[in-house]
Amino acid sequence: MMIATLMACSHIDEDERLIYVKPVAASRNVLIEDFTGQRCVNCPNATEEIEKLIAQYGGDNVIAVGIHSGPFAKSVRGVPYSLYTETGDEYFNYWKVESQPKGVVDRKGTSDYTSWATFVREEMAKTAPLSLMVTSEYDGEKHEAFIRVDAEGTDGNTSGHLQVWLIESGITAFQYMPDGSTNREYVHNHVFRKAVNGTWGTDFTIKEGEHKEETFIGNIDEGWVPQNMEVVVFVYNDSGVCQVTKCRLMEEQI
Repeated sequence: MMIATLMACSHIDEDERLIYVKPVAASRNVLIEDFTGQRCVNCPNATEEIEKLIAQYGGDNVIAVGIHSGPFAKSVRGVPYSLYTETGDEYFNYWKVESQPKGVVDRKGTSDYTSWATFVREEMAKTAPLSLMVTSEYDGEKHEAFIRVDAEGTDGNTSGHLQVWLIESGITAFQYMPDGSTNREYVHNHVFRKAVNGTWGTDFTIKEGEHKEETFIGNIDEGWVPQNMEVVVFVYNDSGVCQVTKCRLMEEQI
């Protein structure tokens, strides 16, 4: 009986044995790039809006990055403050930000913070063409993080760029406030620190059903607090951000 069964199975065409199962659609997370500055009196209002969205949707679903850039990230004499970065200014100029606070939700163009809730809701209603997972191991002696990104195509083929950023929260520094005062104990969160793999990331392509792994080394500058840092990873193209995720920098320590 066993021999007969095996012989019967051998007559099934190979094409009929392999049935393609489409990957489960990935839920979409949303990236908010908040162009801010310590001398911007209305920027704390944008920060409050971000915190409301994070409270509503969760910090893993709405991922905010405060990019200190433009004229309000410098003194009136043009001297950069400590949270300013040249890379952030490059993004500021690319998006042609004319006033602050302004932001970019999933890289769909600049918008005022009062409209972010609508854009976030619209983006979260969509599915993502790929899933992303990031892990980080921190080496305290070398002051560097070993970052691993795992991606899986879930809907069609995706081409664009993979971007890896470092951000830091819990930074106490002065901030001009909407009432005209200066808060010297203001706590800045989600502050952009560095683009690990270049200003515009690295080329990235993934097919539906394909799994890819990418690794990076992120160097931690003196004065940054690794315990307060996170790794933000996203894939984007001309249509916007395809998917974004993050993890703590010191998720594991070696």
